[in-house]
Amino acid sequence: MSKPAGPTSHDVVAVVRRLAATKRVGHGGTLDPFATGVLPLFLGRATRLAEYHLGDRKAYRATVCFGAASTTDDLDGELTPVPGPAPTREAMEAGLAGFRGAISQLPPAFSAIKVEGRRAYAIARGGETPELRARDVTIDRIDLVDWDGSDADRPIAVLDVACSAGTYIRAIARDLGRALGNAAYLGALVRVASGAFRLEDAVSLEVIRAAVADGPAGLAALLLPPDAGLERLPRILLTEDEVAAVARGQFIRPTAGLPPAGSTDGRTIAVDGAGRIVAVVAVRDGRLAPDKVLVEVPATIQSDAPLDGTRLIDLAAAFAAELDAAGSVDPDPASPDEP
Repeated sequence: MSKPAGPTSHDVVAVVRRLAATKRVGHGGTLDPFATGVLPLFLGRATRLAEYHLGDRKAYRATVCFGAASTTDDLDGELTPVPGPAPTREAMEAGLAGFRGAISQLPPAFSAIKVEGRRAYAIARGGETPELRARDVTIDRIDLVDWDGSDADRPIAVLDVACSAGTYIRAIARDLGRALGNAAYLGALVRVASGAFRLEDAVSLEVIRAAVADGPAGLAALLLPPDAGLERLPRILLTEDEVAAVARGQFIRPTAGLPPAGSTDGRTIAVDGAGRIVAVVAVRDGRLAPDKVLVEVPATIQSDAPLDGTRLIDLAAAFAAELDAAGSVDPDPASPDEP
């Protein structure tokens, strides 16, 4: 979905839980309250696949404001103007070279990283300085796309950034200001891509609310297949008997053979005859072992009747199976609390 400015990522998850009447909703990477853009949401059994998106690379449109430092490294913190000349556009463009490729980055003090069991932001709010370790991240691309120098003391740069998961764009703004002999903070942030998910394909909360008014079918029409965004993983076709075995958690020797060794991180998407995901599987001891199973054992198999592939749970049925009459909110979303 396309997250609006204002709510936290957790707030958005809570809203979608209420709208979808299911507790099982998670997201694919935190966006700060002021940030907007792509927030992948996973509903029902698809939450089991969220972990395979944690390493997805991200792309952002970032607005960096020079001339002041922020306690949170963004516009939500307390701003302190700094003396001295602000950088020029030419200095800015030259300075970006030091932020491309593999870099070491110190996370913001106001971040969700845990320090001895406590969130860094909780320590910072208590007036202490959390002891954070620098982390290695990769900046695939960082380019200046706009420059506003109308206020020579407080110029504004707009950057396009593509980076590895776990990169703090706030920290890039902070460090860029320091590298140019000034100070800077993040004034606005739009996530334009998260893995295979793009902003132009995202839907707003208003669209989701309107779809829910049409019932489960309306919301199901907005959902992507559970394995969307996992195109990097190879697929293996299972027979009807193999689907039933995987649904029961059994290891199998698939008729289609095993995926090539070293072709991926060890995971493969198993699909049925209709191309629908059955499970994420891994090779163990010469067999396919179910890792995450997304289908139920068909009742026909439980009663020893022949398996009809059309009876496997499809997307709409899977959504309906996750409905909660109470519509209560789980306070602990199945989501990473990291960028």
